[in-house]
Formats: sequence, C-alpha cells, structure tokens
Amino acid sequence: MDLALWIGQGLLAAVYLAAGGLKLVRSRERLIATGGLEWMRDSPDAGVKAVGLVEVLGALGVVLPWLTGISPVLTPVAAAGLAVVQVFAFRVHLVRAERGPLPVNAFLLVLAVVVAIGRFAG
Repeated sequence: MDLALWIGQGLLAAVYLAAGGLKLVRSRERLIATGGLEWMRDSPDAGVKAVGLVEVLGALGVVLPWLTGISPVLTPVAAAGLAVVQVFAFRVHLVRAERGPLPVNAFLLVLAVVVAIGRFAG
C-alpha cells in the first residue's frame, strides 16, 4: 500500500508542479495561445498566477513532508487541498461546457482523495 501511495504522490506532484509552474512562469496570453486553457480568457492574470502558486505548493506539500518526516501530517492535508482544487476545476469546466478536461479532473480528484485518506490512515 505504501508503494501505491508513493506512486500516487509522485504522479500528483509531477502533474501539479508542471501545470502550476507553467502558470507561474508564462503569461496568461501565451498559455491561452497554446490551446486547451480557454478558462483563462475569463480570469485575471493574478487569478491564473494564484492557481499556479496553489498547485506548486500542493505539489511540494504532497511529497516533501512525508519524505523528510518533518510535519508529515501536511502531506494528506496537501492532498486534500489538491482534491479541493480539482473540485473547483471540475466546476469551472462544467459551467463553461468544456467536457474535454473532465476525465483528467476526475482522475486527479480521485487520486488526491486516495492519497489523502491513505496517508491520514497512516
């Protein structure tokens, strides 16, 4: 079980570090131009950067505390936070009638919940 949770944590960290990192370092206009990120058209630059920061912090939080043994309770808290991010992302895509991202959102939501429950359980 521990190996499965580590794989889940690594996958969450990789996805959110990449997605959040891009939101932090690239301009909103450049991200929109790449396609698939239409929700950003209706969001301010600061909002996109804030989402990116939350995703990067979640990526770090889902791995580092458990890995280092320093405040390991923060790992399931970070996973729960990433689940909340996905709930909001799911809602945004549903409201905008963007069905394409929903399977990925659902997968990341389930993965984050599994990691949170698994790590809270010890």
